[in-house]
Amino acid sequence: MSSARWNARVSAEMKVYVLDSFALLAYLGGEAGEPQVKSVLAEALAGQAEIYLSIINYGEIAYITQREQGVPAAQMAIAAMDQLPLHIVEADRKLTLAAAYLKARYPISYADAFAVALARQVGATLLTGDPEFHEVEHLAAVEWLPKP
Repeated sequence: MSSARWNARVSAEMKVYVLDSFALLAYLGGEAGEPQVKSVLAEALAGQAEIYLSIINYGEIAYITQREQGVPAAQMAIAAMDQLPLHIVEADRKLTLAAAYLKARYPISYADAFAVALARQVGATLLTGDPEFHEVEHLAAVEWLPKP
């Protein structure tokens, strides 16, 4: 089999996820969804999955951690995220306008709109436990984490 055909087959079989802040905060905080997120991260380390995170959700994790636990904890969360097998996606014009469209039409936070827009853009399953995503579940596949 040619390498191009093999790569196409592997890509078609690879799982693709987008994490929102709920998922990463559960992982970083050892909350109820941690084992599920840890499993997805292990799949990515094994080359069986790709994981994406919007830079907007990255910032959301940083500010939530700082607000709730202080600057040192936020710095540790940032360092931890930087070590994870994540593709951090910048908010370019296309993604920003897609998120703005979703925010205008659905009762979700702006940061959540970026997670949904990114999941749609890369054809991913959104990993979350945030109930806000029930409003947009018809727009992207959602894998639900347990609530704390």
